Amino acid sequence: MALSISVYIATSLDGFIARLDGGLDWLPGADGTSAETTEDYGYQAFMDSVDALAMGRKTFDMVQSFGQWPYGDKPVFVLTNHPLTGKIPPKVETLAGEPAALVKIWEARGLAHLYLDGGLSIQSFLRAHLVDQLILTCIPILIGQGRPLFGPLEKDLPLKHLSTQSFPSGFVQSHYRRQ
Repeated sequence: MALSISVYIATSLDGFIARLDGGLDWLPGADGTSAETTEDYGYQAFMDSVDALAMGRKTFDMVQSFGQWPYGDKPVFVLTNHPLTGKIPPKVETLAGEPAALVKIWEARGLAHLYLDGGLSIQSFLRAHLVDQLILTCIPILIGQGRPLFGPLEKDLPLKHLSTQSFPSGFVQSHYRRQ
């Protein structure tokens, strides 16, 4: 069975996933207070569908700063060439390599569905045409500058729109599949 790679991520209306310094203060609830709604935007159902997560080092460091590890016992692969420091949660390991080589490793381990997170990691897997689905939640805020979700591509990557849902919070979530 081939591995399916999914991205589930929020962006500002102007397409940024973080401020230039990596800050997420513009996301509702990112400051440690509760978000305006108890809606989880399908996140738990999505997480229940994945076998493991892969994320870049900057994303891992950001998640570590949240305090409580949000991924439970799911395996997490940190895509980095450098050793991790500090207290490392169980089932976290580092991997490095080109996206196609990483996919072979994950498939050899029997993974069927992987959640990919982190801007540069997402961009490299998109360039390699290895992201199968994108679930993008647009937050109605303009932050003006920051870290973009998308980067340069060598060739077009056609996507099929599957659905779009709007929420009372003003969030708009769209689901796409690679054609």
